[in-house]
Amino acid sequence: MAEGDIKTGSLKTIREGSAEILVAEHVFYNPVQEFNRDLSICVLTTFSRIYQREKSAERQRKNASDDATNGADTKLEAGVKHENGLRILEALSATGLRSIRYAKEIPGVKEIIANDLSKSAVESIEQNVKHNQIEHLITPSYNDAMTLMYMSTKPEQRFTAIDLDPYGHPTRFLDGAVQSIEDGGLLLITATDMAVLAGNTPEACYVKYGSVPLKTKACHEMALRILLRCIETTATRYGRYMKPLLSISADFYIRVFVRIYTGQYACKKSSSKQSMVFQCTGCEALTLQPLGILKPNPTEANPQQIKFGIPTGPFVGSRCEHCNHQHHMGGPIWSAPLHDEQFLAELLQTVEQEDSKRLTTIRRIYGTLTVIREELHDVPLYYTLDRMCGILKLESIGMLKLRSALLHAGFRVSYSHASRTSIKTDAPISVLWDILRCWHRLHPVKADRFLEGVPLTAILRKEPAKVYNIVEIHPDANPPSRKESLSRFPENPAAHWGPGTRATQMVSDNKMLKSAQNQNKRKQKRTPKGDSAEEESQNDVKADSESPERKVPKTITTDC
Repeated sequence: MAEGDIKTGSLKTIREGSAEILVAEHVFYNPVQEFNRDLSICVLTTFSRIYQREKSAERQRKNASDDATNGADTKLEAGVKHENGLRILEALSATGLRSIRYAKEIPGVKEIIANDLSKSAVESIEQNVKHNQIEHLITPSYNDAMTLMYMSTKPEQRFTAIDLDPYGHPTRFLDGAVQSIEDGGLLLITATDMAVLAGNTPEACYVKYGSVPLKTKACHEMALRILLRCIETTATRYGRYMKPLLSISADFYIRVFVRIYTGQYACKKSSSKQSMVFQCTGCEALTLQPLGILKPNPTEANPQQIKFGIPTGPFVGSRCEHCNHQHHMGGPIWSAPLHDEQFLAELLQTVEQEDSKRLTTIRRIYGTLTVIREELHDVPLYYTLDRMCGILKLESIGMLKLRSALLHAGFRVSYSHASRTSIKTDAPISVLWDILRCWHRLHPVKADRFLEGVPLTAILRKEPAKVYNIVEIHPDANPPSRKESLSRFPENPAAHWGPGTRATQMVSDNKMLKSAQNQNKRKQKRTPKGDSAEEESQNDVKADSESPERKVPKTITTDC
């Protein structure tokens, strides 16, 4: 928690940011999600400024009156109601902590609807809204989230921003969300079912998201692209499309911030922004094949005219050209950029402002956004250095050496914020294998590793197409975020961190996690006799001291 907690009778007072909420011990609260809430406040603050600029420009185009123009120059303040400001829906509010923080910390807010289906949760929201003295900004709502959104599809009833942070997958809420958001509005969506999105159960992912994931080291970025593709296909059914502003993989979840627009012509471009993914079962090389393509079709009347088409394929043969193994096919995924560079620049300005420094996780936010801004936004997915060297049984090459070799060869390269050892590059996979073949000459693999049918034999027995410079470090190989020692890839924020168990939680520290409670329950208990009891006790103490699973008591957490 940001500032600590105080027990008040049967309730517990939780302080985070500018909010102070009273909760019972059965209510959901996850301190790990403070980063999520802090980042959302920064994004909404930035969006609020952009929204007001766009509305001001629209009024000027329509020859608005002087009063309207003057209203655009009004200074936006947090905690103050602005009639032309944001109308925000938090569809799954629980304690109301997120809504209260939005009301007290985001400038330019008109109204926040804090909704929940639980009657006790709504009572908690009402209590906390009064406790924080912001009844003028927050309206508690006792309703089903989907019903509430479907009842708000009329243009005058739509929301400027909708925050969906459910337990598990958010897809059941997307249909209502894309219909009840105003044109140019912002969707803030979280998915915590990472095991499904990362490829552990591809059949379940297809049921929930309409895409098949692959077991790849780039699974976290692929999860983002599966969620974005699901949002896009849901929106295009209603003649709407999305523009991702920021897509982030953090801790145990993914979080995307997208704007929704209306436009039939733009919807037709959607197929060219989605791709199937082929992954070699041996060397794990990735190949993307778009569902649609755009061809220039200029005319005298419209030199910028384009023609929609479908590609010929498949883009891969029946066998991998590098190791002669077969392919898995996954997708479709969103293959257009995950982020908007212009929005990222303005978001970083927000983070650097004095008002944002009150946020507890501001250092992590700044480091993560800096890495995201350094990413190659036009390159989908990535490889990881440790996995590539592992496939070839090679002594690991230094990251700076590999990045230098790519830069010396004229290619671009960056990290991905989703992985510490990621290699995101516009170089084909054949170039990466060639660089590792050059490394193999200096640090050869043992001869007994060269077995028939394994990827390393097929790859390392080929000669590199050219000699790559892996000795001289390129001046741009070390990115600014690393030079400045920013918080780029932070450690897990807490022991046994995660989304927790929905049914048991949550605020108190004396709860026992089910996995700990049920540990070894299937093993037959033996009654120690004589000296063996003392010996077994000593063994238990030794196991407790050595096992990382037992060093810190597990605490169940879920988001509020």
